[in-house]
Amino acid sequence: MIREDLRNVAIIAHVDHGKTTLVNEMLAQGGVFRENQQVQDRVMDSGDLERERGITILAKNTSAHYNGVKINIVDTPGHADFSGEVERVLKMVNGALILVDAAEGPLPQTRFVMQKALELGLKLIIVINKVDRPDARIDEVVEEMQLLMMDLDATDEQLESPIVYCCGRQGTASLTPDKQEENLNPLFDTILETIPPMDMDTEGAGQLLVSCIDYNEFVGRIGIGRIERGVIRANEPVSVCNFIDNKVRTNCRIVNLYQIEGLERVPVASAQAGDIVVFSGIEGLNIGDTVCEPTAVEPVQFVKIEEPTVEMTFSVNDSPFAGKEGKFVTSRQLRDRLYKELLRDVSLRVNDTELTDSFRVCGRGEMHLSILIETMRREGYEFQVSTPKVLYKDIDGVRHEPIERFVADVPEDMTGPVFAAMGNRKGTLVHMSAVGNRMRLEFTVPSRGLFGYKSEFLTDTKGQGIMNTIFFEYEPYKGDMQRRSTGSLVAFETGEAVTYGLFNAQGRGTLFVTPGTPVYEGMVVGYTNLSDDINVNVCKTKHLTNTRSSGSDDALTLVPVSKMSLEECLEFIADDELLEVTPKSLRIRKRILDSELRAKARFREKTNK
Repeated sequence: MIREDLRNVAIIAHVDHGKTTLVNEMLAQGGVFRENQQVQDRVMDSGDLERERGITILAKNTSAHYNGVKINIVDTPGHADFSGEVERVLKMVNGALILVDAAEGPLPQTRFVMQKALELGLKLIIVINKVDRPDARIDEVVEEMQLLMMDLDATDEQLESPIVYCCGRQGTASLTPDKQEENLNPLFDTILETIPPMDMDTEGAGQLLVSCIDYNEFVGRIGIGRIERGVIRANEPVSVCNFIDNKVRTNCRIVNLYQIEGLERVPVASAQAGDIVVFSGIEGLNIGDTVCEPTAVEPVQFVKIEEPTVEMTFSVNDSPFAGKEGKFVTSRQLRDRLYKELLRDVSLRVNDTELTDSFRVCGRGEMHLSILIETMRREGYEFQVSTPKVLYKDIDGVRHEPIERFVADVPEDMTGPVFAAMGNRKGTLVHMSAVGNRMRLEFTVPSRGLFGYKSEFLTDTKGQGIMNTIFFEYEPYKGDMQRRSTGSLVAFETGEAVTYGLFNAQGRGTLFVTPGTPVYEGMVVGYTNLSDDINVNVCKTKHLTNTRSSGSDDALTLVPVSKMSLEECLEFIADDELLEVTPKSLRIRKRILDSELRAKARFREKTNK
């Protein structure tokens, strides 16, 4: 049966190219919102972190109607660290809108998502967005997209993919770059013309591939996926199988079945092949599982998810301030929360370690793991994490490491510092070209070489540079490199930081703490430009005499402190340091808090080398 009444489309692009904004307008013009309804910007980004950071983290499903056709739309993340979300949702659709900024052009994630779409043989529509930008270079971007498709071995048919020019913010589209129409009808028309209706077997035995997992405390795991064959009904027995492990579970039952209408999940008694549905009632459901009728147990092959490239150790907080600010502080609570995250995040890996209070967590990048850390601290968890480390592989007896494709857009007169930094980080120049009055530099560089580089990059480019990275491949180990050139200012005693002590310490480097901040021995309170750590006493008070009073501290002038975000803290911490994470605070500390024990450990390390 040909589903003329249905199209399943993914909208994929690099981060911040306008996917979510465009979907907002598609929903508005697709009759999802009432005329007088107040709609917030970026309605698809429902999470607090998504709104604060302006990025999509989790794939979202929605739908709009146009000329009697239901268009299921999947809004996907654009950041490389969440590309696992992109990979799996493409299995639910038969077409994709490849969105690209009219000024920035194709960037690393554009290449990644387009490659995945081409491999799956999806029908593509190239959408040049933000054509109203004053620095838009529409013709050049179109040419760059065509060259990119040729580079990815696109077929002749794929090279002929239609191009639509949009302004997502204004809700307009056109088939020519010269003039925008009054609405998005040209885009909707192109979707119906380009993406063919699905020819689905609606008479065969029911078969549904689970592509996403949601979770609810009341109903447990919630499966999301497209029905591949037949009809799926609520409250009827089903079997669950998996293409990879060949395990089959019987006597399962779908309790609740929903279809997506706009932003709502609408209960239905049944749905047929081609529909994207949401369902609950099956325990232990996993991404990649196939739900099917017991009489025809046939697993559907699932797209392989890229492996993690970065690991960190999450452990119970054992600092002197442990348990003062967090609600969940035990190893059991920490373990349960980390394993619970696996229910939603297919790109994450969590493993127990030899220590009962430490857990090895692997993800697709620093941002991927930092989002998890920030989410947990907002939920009331208190823990500590180690410095990020890359995951190595042994290939044919040779040690290989993950390599990133690094792309930087910088002013012409600021390319020198970027070249110097990439040289120090074992980077290799792949391509360099002029983009307007800026230069686009493309390197391949070891993933570990990019740890802590973002802040340096922004400093080197005076805040005018734009950098993007994405995993490229594994290559033989590139050799040792220095991760951090600065040393730490370490508190010498436990107490409360005072003006006098901070005034004396600030001459040694840059401070992180202000007067009144509680500190403990072994806590990092700043950094120095020297390579070695320096112990400082920020709790030191001035000795009082007949001629001196404590109030004389008011005359001391302190330099403004450096306040670091979570990502900056992760970039900063050295191998012998930990980041203490609580709902209220971020504290960097030494693994060994006692200064004497720490000095002995350093001596032994130098002796053994």
